[in-house]
Amino acid sequence: MILMGRSLCLPSPATVQELFSVARDASIIPDISLDPVLTTFLSLDSSAALQHQYAFLQRSMSREQQAKFSLSLTGELGGSSRVTYGGVGVVALALSMLFDQVAQQVRTQRSTEGDLSTQRSQAKRIFGISSSSKIGWLIHNYLSLVPGIANNQEKMAETTELYDSWLKLELIDHYERMTTKKRMSSVSMQQWVTGAAFHLHMRIHQVRLHSVPLGTAESLRLSYKTGLSRLVQGYTAYLRRNIQETAAPGPRKPKTRTASGPRQTNTSSVTNMACSSNSVLNVSQVSPASISTDRFNETIAPNSTAKMGRSCKTSGSREDFGVNVLKASDETAVGMVNSNSTGFSREEDVGMLGLLVIESWSNVSHNVQHHPCESPAIQEALVTRIINAQDLERNRNFFLYPEKVFHSLLRQKNDFELKTN
Repeated sequence: MILMGRSLCLPSPATVQELFSVARDASIIPDISLDPVLTTFLSLDSSAALQHQYAFLQRSMSREQQAKFSLSLTGELGGSSRVTYGGVGVVALALSMLFDQVAQQVRTQRSTEGDLSTQRSQAKRIFGISSSSKIGWLIHNYLSLVPGIANNQEKMAETTELYDSWLKLELIDHYERMTTKKRMSSVSMQQWVTGAAFHLHMRIHQVRLHSVPLGTAESLRLSYKTGLSRLVQGYTAYLRRNIQETAAPGPRKPKTRTASGPRQTNTSSVTNMACSSNSVLNVSQVSPASISTDRFNETIAPNSTAKMGRSCKTSGSREDFGVNVLKASDETAVGMVNSNSTGFSREEDVGMLGLLVIESWSNVSHNVQHHPCESPAIQEALVTRIINAQDLERNRNFFLYPEKVFHSLLRQKNDFELKTN
């Protein structure tokens, strides 16, 4: 049997690795793994981890700073030096955040009055997700309340039950948006995983407080275990639909000047091109010759990566093509290409770049050359590489506790006591 056509058009492993490295170096490889801080403090080792953090922070301070640190913490804890269940689960996590915030205040010699509440309200991210998202906001607000109410078991139970119900509804809605309303993305995936992990331990803490039966925590764990498996399948399909790769064209001969006239450069404008913050340039619809780029402000080495853009600027009758990559919903890093060492005009240099798109807002230009028919196989290989780069085993294990471990989590009762060196 003679193999024909596409079956022969497979990329080399080196080509796939080079493109993966381009994406990694440009920081556009998504990460949906659980934050290590979350998995550390929501574990059987939480008490030891918190003691280690507290001791480490004290050792890094002078005696005067240690005194201020202890005084500030006691004030935040309602005048008590002991925190009920302070060494376990969501309470340990809240204390860990509080320790870091107070230590930062003490080290910078700021006045403690009002600073801590301001610092809490200005937090932009929590455990890898935006604190302005609904899930992030609920987690952030709950943890900010915990240190002040942890010693009041009735208040702690009421507050935890309230935030449990809010977070449960938001996670159900978030799950539905991803699975039925095509709202899947790396950002939404990480928000759900983080929210589900945190919600499970809120429920576990309610069992410790004897405010809900043990079975509710077990059923929630099994529900999130099943939900995660389905979401990982959906996320893989999502990447398969969104990853697009276009090869960098081969080198072209430089234009020569004729004796009878001036040097000719391409000054034709780009027309009928819609540019917005939610769109990605389809390079297959725009020929290299139709792109004019007069504005360059950054030199990039031949083997480095340039950021491919999604914005257009008009200068007179010509269009300037802006080159950038959007790393997050509200953060844009801008880069320009200015590599003229090959003897080509600047307009021609842009045409020598390929494009790799991971998600609609996450793309990068590159100079990796390969046969154009290899792109579909490269895209599929990159899906596998990206999924393998996620710490999905940690995510799954979080909801796959053996029964013995799960019941040990439920029985945790360690308090935490502030001590001075």
